[in-house]
Amino acid sequence: MPFELNDAVSEGTRVVVQFGTRKIYTAIVCSLHEKPPSGYIPKYILSVLDDSPVVFPAQLAFWEWITSYYLCHLGEVMNAALPAAYKLASETRIALNPSYRGETDTLQEKEYLLLEALHHREELEISEIAKMLDQQKIIPLIKNMIEKGMIVVDEELKDRYRPKMEVFVRLSPDYLGNEDALKTLFNSLEKRAKKQLELLMTFLQLSEYGAKNEVKRAALLQRSGGSRAMLDTLVRKAVFETEEKIVSRMETFETMADSDDIELTEAQQHALKEIHAGLMVKDVVLLHGITSSGKTELYIKLIREAIGRGKQVLYLLPEIALTTQIINRLRKYFGSKVGIYHSRFNENERVEIWQNVMRAEGKTKPRYEVILGARSAVFLPFSDLGLVIVDEEHDASFKQSDPSPRYHGRDVAIYLAQQHGAKVVLGSATPSVESYFNAGRGKYALVELMQRYGQMELPLIRIVNLKEETRQGKMKTHFSSVLLTRLEEALSRQEQSILFQNRRGFSPRLECETCFWMPNCKNCDVTLVYHKKSNQLRCHYCGFVTRVPDHCPECKGTNIRMRGFGTEKIEEELAVLFPKARIARMDLDTTRSKHAYQQILGDFEERKIDILVGTQMVTKGLDFDHVSTVCILNADNMLSFPDFRATERSFQMMVQVAGRSGRKNKRGLVLIQTYRPDHPVLKEVVDNDYLSMYKQQLPERRKFCYPPFYRLVLLKLKHKDPEMLNNAATSLSFNLRKVFGKRVLGPEFPLVGRIMNYYIKHILIKFEKDTSVNAMKGKLMEEIESFQKDKKSGALRIILDVDPQ
Repeated sequence: MPFELNDAVSEGTRVVVQFGTRKIYTAIVCSLHEKPPSGYIPKYILSVLDDSPVVFPAQLAFWEWITSYYLCHLGEVMNAALPAAYKLASETRIALNPSYRGETDTLQEKEYLLLEALHHREELEISEIAKMLDQQKIIPLIKNMIEKGMIVVDEELKDRYRPKMEVFVRLSPDYLGNEDALKTLFNSLEKRAKKQLELLMTFLQLSEYGAKNEVKRAALLQRSGGSRAMLDTLVRKAVFETEEKIVSRMETFETMADSDDIELTEAQQHALKEIHAGLMVKDVVLLHGITSSGKTELYIKLIREAIGRGKQVLYLLPEIALTTQIINRLRKYFGSKVGIYHSRFNENERVEIWQNVMRAEGKTKPRYEVILGARSAVFLPFSDLGLVIVDEEHDASFKQSDPSPRYHGRDVAIYLAQQHGAKVVLGSATPSVESYFNAGRGKYALVELMQRYGQMELPLIRIVNLKEETRQGKMKTHFSSVLLTRLEEALSRQEQSILFQNRRGFSPRLECETCFWMPNCKNCDVTLVYHKKSNQLRCHYCGFVTRVPDHCPECKGTNIRMRGFGTEKIEEELAVLFPKARIARMDLDTTRSKHAYQQILGDFEERKIDILVGTQMVTKGLDFDHVSTVCILNADNMLSFPDFRATERSFQMMVQVAGRSGRKNKRGLVLIQTYRPDHPVLKEVVDNDYLSMYKQQLPERRKFCYPPFYRLVLLKLKHKDPEMLNNAATSLSFNLRKVFGKRVLGPEFPLVGRIMNYYIKHILIKFEKDTSVNAMKGKLMEEIESFQKDKKSGALRIILDVDPQ
């Protein structure tokens, strides 16, 4: 580091560093020391970008832990943690050297062409030059011309964060508080410029007749109907002054109620006392509260206590969809102290949220004291975290699958809380087996809330035997007679219904009835899904899209039929069966835009929608007052999934979606359509018997060495050549068995053996809980690094997934 930057650099600041001969990047300073590295000559830091740190030392330690636990690189964690606008990239541009006076007749051809081009354009990017000169290896030419003094490199960092600027208008000092001067001005404008007088009157109204000294120019012009030119005239006349200021992109909200006014039921009061008692002796409390038991009211009470102590609160939810309802409830009690953080925000908004969470030096408190967000909110710069709430803690959406780091939001939130000395409340109606196991062995405190709020009854759950319905000819497409009757009754009573189908699209597959051909993705080993609205076949793995064929490419026949059904098909068929019903769909296809979730849920809450069809988005924590009927259209898809968590996940999803029914004053009805009515999980769902499901799972998990008794590390091996992949996977698994023995399973092809033209094989390693997992991980990394040094592995990609879901 250059001596002159010694006082400017501190841990957590961004600096500009050089890689190679021409590229520069931003980096985060992790530590300061006086030990020069050995084995290579380090390069100097070029400049410092921040006056104060944008990352706290505690965050850096948090990143290091994630790196170690999830076997990833620190840069991958930084990439996930920082808002994109903080990660600057460089663009190399070439310009003429103004002092160059060389003779053109001594130039080589390509030097001459480049100089001529720069005479017409001030600067060119390296990629443009390579294309123009039709030369791939362009760097030697550029380097030579720089050494000759012909050109210069304009290496420029592009900062993508742009603060939002707004022009404010205020009265000139001559008129501020001077009634006589204002009266004279009114008289003058009334005679000569009535439009300008209207603009002035509107300003006074918006500024509450002097109570606020300035108003936004956009609001003033919109309310008055005046023009910019008219306002500029009044500025020139020294009636108004204007000033451009940085403003927040985030809305402000007033507190509408006091959390002390929330009246808890006797069961809730007892649960709150138990939570307090549990947090006195344990760092983590598992709140097992059945659906609609009023867990959110308890969270609000706990949040109020935490911010009353001057602490920050992190409230994690698995889906963006849930924030729409919960945020309104939190803002009612905490106003603008509540901030939201998730992937739907743009780059500039994320930077502002980051800054509003950070407690900068000299500031008493950040703007946001409560952050409500998806899993990525764990990376925000908390300085005084006091409470972490993880709602729906069982949900698989908390696990990041791609890209790295493949962390679990619940687990890293618990570590984050420990780092800050904060307490954690995990909440769920259907806790994960791992969390309930931790509570059972005393690692967590357990609090149970088994009464619905307001003495509401749990919904009546009825199993519909599709075999019997089909045999009797009562099925209409995918709807049983029981469901159709119930939907008709709900519509007649102006009640709402939710239909759950965990598969989007119109039809999961097309099939030729003559030769059984099915359209497959050209990049992945999956069948394409038919989407009727766009009349396309799509791959839900890589996004490949193609048109629907007119005939079978194999036998040339035209007898192509649809098999299976998705949410899009359900929506269309319901419209035919109930033409007067207002039907909407909530899945990945209908919620791609930023505010789509909010729009659909808002319409449903305002009863503009009678029947909502959706994927698992509709199962999670949503609270509606007028839903009387819920139907799981095809329970067998979940029950038959080949995964050791299939039973647990099926129970959780069915109980969660059932909990959307019968929210106020009336018992709801839940219908589960299945061809396997005797499946043991269905009985547990009907009885809402979590404990029975849990006890049935534990012996199986112990016997076959799965969590919570073992930790899993999954190795995903990818290669474009299947033979190379097979050889590499066999060799690596052989090496791993030498170290870990029977703990190693595989290699095996996963359910989908090729994605985006990469063939895939899995190797699973099971570590006993009582072993030193860190030591085992260290040995694993040694074996992988040793294997990758062998050139025979070629372009093999090895992806590590710790605690895979």
